[in-house]
Amino acid sequence: MADTKSVKRHSHPGRGGRGAAHPKGRQLDANAQDQILALLGDKPRDRDMLIEHLHLIQDKYGCLSADHLVALADEMKMAMAEVYEVATFYAHFDVLTDDANRPPPTTIRVCDSVTCEMLGAEQLIAKLSKNASADIRVIRAPCMGACDKAPAVSIGHTQIAPATADTALAAATNKAHASLPNYVDFDAYEKDGGYALLHECLSNTRTPDELIEILNDSGLRGLGGAGFPTGRKWTFVRAEKGPRLMAVNADEGEPGTFKDRWFLEQDPHRFLEGMLIGAWAVEAEDIYIYLRDEYPEIREILLKEIPKLEAAGLAEPGRVHLRRGAGAYICGEESAMLESIEGKRGLPRHKPPFPAQIGLFGRPTLIHNVETLYWIRDLVQKGASWFIGKGRNGSKGLRTFSVSGRVKEPGVKIADAGITVRELIDEYCGGIQDGHTFKGYLPGGASGGILPASMDSEPLDFGTLEQYGCLIGSAAVIILSEEDSTGNVALNLLKFFEDESCGQCTPCRNGCEKAVQLLEQPTWDKSLLEELSSAMQDASICGLGQAATNGLNSVFKYFPDDVK
Repeated sequence: MADTKSVKRHSHPGRGGRGAAHPKGRQLDANAQDQILALLGDKPRDRDMLIEHLHLIQDKYGCLSADHLVALADEMKMAMAEVYEVATFYAHFDVLTDDANRPPPTTIRVCDSVTCEMLGAEQLIAKLSKNASADIRVIRAPCMGACDKAPAVSIGHTQIAPATADTALAAATNKAHASLPNYVDFDAYEKDGGYALLHECLSNTRTPDELIEILNDSGLRGLGGAGFPTGRKWTFVRAEKGPRLMAVNADEGEPGTFKDRWFLEQDPHRFLEGMLIGAWAVEAEDIYIYLRDEYPEIREILLKEIPKLEAAGLAEPGRVHLRRGAGAYICGEESAMLESIEGKRGLPRHKPPFPAQIGLFGRPTLIHNVETLYWIRDLVQKGASWFIGKGRNGSKGLRTFSVSGRVKEPGVKIADAGITVRELIDEYCGGIQDGHTFKGYLPGGASGGILPASMDSEPLDFGTLEQYGCLIGSAAVIILSEEDSTGNVALNLLKFFEDESCGQCTPCRNGCEKAVQLLEQPTWDKSLLEELSSAMQDASICGLGQAATNGLNSVFKYFPDDVK
């Protein structure tokens, strides 16, 4: 017979009575709780503020400890698992496990996207890794929207571009802070006739139908990449039962794109006026601006200028909400952006329903990018005929091109829609860099494919490049020379998409990873890569997976000599 006296009785941790009970799960740390309470102050504890509060912790302590996450979850009345899954989704949050060391106090992020890699990012990473002290961490990062000044690095809330190892290390050592550009502020903008149109709208001198007619006649389209007609979008949102909202996508993350940054650094109120007019036209109660975390100086500008709109009576206090991204390219997709604004992981939604029907917080939502709203004032005041009087090669209107790579004068170029890449290079960019021969170009950033120099007379506009398997998208034009292998470019792009995939759907999540593995082989399995590409294009939920292999397909089609 067994000796029952020697058997240890099991005590459930939550039971009382026999033995001391202890609560289950990770317990709230009093010190961490006090720190979170001090950090949040009187800020709202609403669910959609989660990412904003995570930023507060990251900025203050340099990481997100488990104790701080537990305290935040308790304060916001959320499950710890929910807070954790959001925090770990975004690249700019350093989430620590119990046995992990805190990251060094300073992090240097080095952009390794196409243009930066072309202009020395790998050499820069090597030098920084060799020379950085123990209290400096050097990591890779995707495009930072500074392609015209490549290579670029980010240190805390400041950016160095173009960067060298010496300038980056000096900035890291001296704790450099972002300096504001010389922009047109509220007073200067108003003095030059700014907000006159908005006043006309608010006083009912203008009507929404009048503005929509002008937008329709001008042919203005969404200039973030999708190209949906602006006037039609306003009509659709207005047709939905209120209350309605507006969301502005200022999270341009497409490698090669930096036009929205330029607009906001130069003339932010022209964008803000267009935004307020759009909100007025669709009767949006609140406006949410979703801004790239890589643009800290713009955040400072908007935090400084939006209160001036409120003081002038142009926006009700608290109506315009500025929300900060956290390093997730996928949040440039409109529905993923809405999820992020709501304080969730940036997972794209299935469509339909479309955001114009059920968008932010379940309400009909008008979504625009920065450039589209920037043109509203000029279009209405100057008339549709002014806009459609621009254009070349059968296209009408103006486009803003972000040009980088092997040109003498990279940067933002406002030019005729339908301009060819040859005309763009020669008339706006000072020609190809000395010592280089034009080889090819990306007409629409990472997802727009690659075309050879022999096709330099194709108009750059919506609908002109699709027949070649390419897209203009956000008009991020990257110029390549004979020194650049398009095979290496395709690999760079797919590494980017692999890193930025949200992981929601298998074709994109596994497809990008597999494509990178295949491209890293000494010899490419062309038939398998083509089969993989077809599956990703057909079955991915959103445009990231659907367009991820456009560059690779272009290499197969137009650059056979670069195929391994």
